[in-house]
Amino acid sequence: MGKIAFIFPGQGSQQPGMGKLMAEAYASAADVFARADEVLGLPLSRLCFEGPAEELTLTVNTQPALLAVSVACHRVLEEAGLKPDFVAGHSLGEYSALVAARALSLEDAVRTVRNRGRYMQEAVEVGVGAMAAILGAPRDVVEEACREVCRDHPDWVCSPANFNSPQQIVIAGHAEAVQRAAERLRERGARRVVMLSVSAPFHCALMKPAEERLADDLRRLPLRDLQIPLVTNVDAEIITSGERARDALIRQVSRPVRWEDSIRRLVAEGVTTFVEVGPGRVLTGLVKNIDRTVETLSVEDPASLRETLARLGQ
Repeated sequence: MGKIAFIFPGQGSQQPGMGKLMAEAYASAADVFARADEVLGLPLSRLCFEGPAEELTLTVNTQPALLAVSVACHRVLEEAGLKPDFVAGHSLGEYSALVAARALSLEDAVRTVRNRGRYMQEAVEVGVGAMAAILGAPRDVVEEACREVCRDHPDWVCSPANFNSPQQIVIAGHAEAVQRAAERLRERGARRVVMLSVSAPFHCALMKPAEERLADDLRRLPLRDLQIPLVTNVDAEIITSGERARDALIRQVSRPVRWEDSIRRLVAEGVTTFVEVGPGRVLTGLVKNIDRTVETLSVEDPASLRETLARLGQ
């Protein structure tokens, strides 16, 4: 039997209604939402269960909302007796993974990611930055297009933000720089270029002010050693130390998410089954693009939970 990894989604997976069926069906899931509401002093659960979508997509709300849903789903999996060999999370999802690995308390995580969302939002004025998904262009071609744009305009920022899969790389930076790099990549044969509807240019040097503010919070946070090994976004390395987790969380704010590298690392460690824990199936799709031989499952509601447990013989 191969190893199992639980993977936790990041921004972009949110949708009104997420977590509602889990909270109705399982007391442990309902408890996660109640505790998150209490810590933040606002009805986060209502935002998850009912929306409105515009409010849910504000970064300051999206981050704690996604974390609460993922942790609620994980608690139910845990109760069913399923423990993974590894955990990983996409960007924000790394916090959910650390809660699952018992390195971070739910309360500390919810509070921290709410601030993280606010810092990221405030780091760059709306309209100054942008992100674009580049589909079907090799990594070196994308990196070179970003470098060229920055050579022409040394005060511009433009760089890869997410190495999601062999077919999908996201770039981020100043809006005009991203537009120019996107045009070059179209000319160089990218299959498709999609400007993303985001509130800030995540995972690039423009996020440095957010990284510095978050670093102050994270240095005060009690982070225990992990009970389950985690693969970090920023280095695609396996860690079990709380101090290394803290360092990785700080550095990931302004550096690219190495998702493809992370999945390949897990496969190299013997993982044959990936379970996406939380709303949507974004990561499931990316994993399949990276390695077609692995099994992918997801848990976001009671039906998908039953299916996953059945497939894993629980």
